Amino acid sequence: MTSTPRAALLDDLVAANHILAGLGVLDGFGHVSVRDPEQPDRYLMSRSLAPELVSDDDIMAFDLASTPLAGDTRTPYLERFIHGEIYARRPDVQAVVHSHAPGVVPFAASSVPLRPIYHMGGFLGTGVPVFEIRERFGQTDMLVRNRAQGQALADALADRSVVLMRGHGFCAVGDSVPVAVFRAAYTQANAALQQQAIALGGSVSYLDEAEARQADATNRGVIARPWALWKARFHASANR
Repeated sequence: MTSTPRAALLDDLVAANHILAGLGVLDGFGHVSVRDPEQPDRYLMSRSLAPELVSDDDIMAFDLASTPLAGDTRTPYLERFIHGEIYARRPDVQAVVHSHAPGVVPFAASSVPLRPIYHMGGFLGTGVPVFEIRERFGQTDMLVRNRAQGQALADALADRSVVLMRGHGFCAVGDSVPVAVFRAAYTQANAALQQQAIALGGSVSYLDEAEARQADATNRGVIARPWALWKARFHASANR
């Protein structure tokens, strides 16, 4: 069977679920989506399912109001509004990851900002904002349950690559599925290394903005290398 660009993208979306689960960025919760390349006012994401179990047949289509399309009555992720509102605000974003990775959560609850401590976290160099849901919605269960909350999250993200969510997790975005996956994975890795460096007790030297920008450009240029490895390790085995 001849693979079309759309079919290849759907395979990447399913692969992203398996990869992020395999790397421990997602577990039974969290989700990843991609903008529909043929209809940019739509996006694609699995039905409500643990990411490691996602297959091609689980993918649903949504408009940017996060309404399921084509009469699809399967149960969607509750927090799909994260994705729809980011795509609506950011035409440059083609993929979104939402994670509850434990190593990242402390930075959303602390006055210590998440900053790039090594070159793999260069995309963090423009700053990592924190979405504080209480500022606009008072006491909640911390979930993004509607468009207004999704819009507030997208506003907090602004033009950055990553936004933290107090008491919840984080979102990473990219102009492709591999870039969004890379950023989600290395947000987690950078957070772990930053905590280790802080625990040593001395001063910590972070990448400055120019270093981070150059590192990010270099990493984006070779992103096919980790993507191929991750896909072979976590996606190929899932398809056997």
